[in-house]
Amino acid sequence: MIRFELNGEPVEVDVAGDMPLLWALRDRLGLTGTKYACGIAQCGACTVHVDGAALRSCVVPVSGVEGKSVMTIEGLAEGDELHPVQQAWIDEQVPQCGYCQSGMIMSAVALLRENPRPDDAAINRNMTNICRCGTYQRIRAAIKRAADQLSA
Repeated sequence: MIRFELNGEPVEVDVAGDMPLLWALRDRLGLTGTKYACGIAQCGACTVHVDGAALRSCVVPVSGVEGKSVMTIEGLAEGDELHPVQQAWIDEQVPQCGYCQSGMIMSAVALLRENPRPDDAAINRNMTNICRCGTYQRIRAAIKRAADQLSA
């Protein structure tokens, strides 16, 4: 039994310790906002926060989060109020297909936590998630919009 905090609530999941966190979240805990794409931590679609750090859950064994705090895209909003990054994504019309967006948003939230006013170079350096639709200009605009709102 692996125990950890998930989106602010204690959970336990009875799985093999080497199961990737991604599959425990999706298949065992029913949180499908975290997406599977590459399976080798290259694309970022599976990004979640573990103790506040953005990690690619496809390569993190669930045993690695024992006793830690995990946040998924489902835990980002506060009640009915979207996180400023989520709202900026809507305002800037970032998604096209949308598949990578939950991972992008989780990475952007972590970036803004570490660097509240990133310039384009910092965004490019830190946002290593892959978007097949190529909405990178809108992603940068949304991150800057969210930064403005968070610093207001």
